[in-house]
Amino acid sequence: MSTVAAGRAQDAGRAARPLGRSVLRNVFAGVAALAVVLAASTAVMWTATPSVGDLLQRAREVQAAHGEVPRLDPPASRIVAALVATEDSRFFTHHGVDPYGAVRGSLGVLDGNALAGGSSLDQQLAKVLYLPRTDLIGKAEQIVVGVKIDAGWSKQDVLRAYLSSVYFGHGFWGVDAASGGYFGLRPQQLSTGQAALLAGIVQAPSAYDPVEHLDLALQRRAHVLDRMVATGALTPAAAAAAAHAPLALRP
Repeated sequence: MSTVAAGRAQDAGRAARPLGRSVLRNVFAGVAALAVVLAASTAVMWTATPSVGDLLQRAREVQAAHGEVPRLDPPASRIVAALVATEDSRFFTHHGVDPYGAVRGSLGVLDGNALAGGSSLDQQLAKVLYLPRTDLIGKAEQIVVGVKIDAGWSKQDVLRAYLSSVYFGHGFWGVDAASGGYFGLRPQQLSTGQAALLAGIVQAPSAYDPVEHLDLALQRRAHVLDRMVATGALTPAAAAAAAHAPLALRP
């Protein structure tokens, strides 16, 4: 290499190093600014959204209106196993928000698909009790309130409030009304197949109403049973038995 060429290479190297450092500084500054904005927004939403006490009072009002769910020990836990497997498989390990689900749900909102899923049970409960908005701000509020709910309530309390509050189609609010209306049973008397059917309804209560749309409800139930197998709640043999057992849906 000639002396002139070597000099040009050295000059190019010296120019590239400051440019690279400048780009990194800009990236770090942008990330820091975004973190500050997110922290400030979270603080504002934490103050503006309902307190844990307000949420608990609202949940008690809903339970009084729709019937409080009994203890969730077996066999009533069949509905819990089906619900968690389908709606929030990491419910017992996260703290109100499933990070993977939150990203998936936010992307769905940006794409105009409010039913993209991804909300934890805590977030879904927040929406049912207080926050009906389905835009990106509504999703952010649900995340904040979901964290509040998880911090202030036990997992059992969250499940009982959820099962007392959500709509199961055909005019049935709460699992007590739904299990009685569809099957003439109490929640703790549900079979695995019946519990899976009810757990599948909550995503789209009108579409999966088994009285009006039995074929769709059974397709949805098959998905719930598959999820229960995937999460270890059921063996494949038990899921197959539940799928073929009589549903005993009331006329």
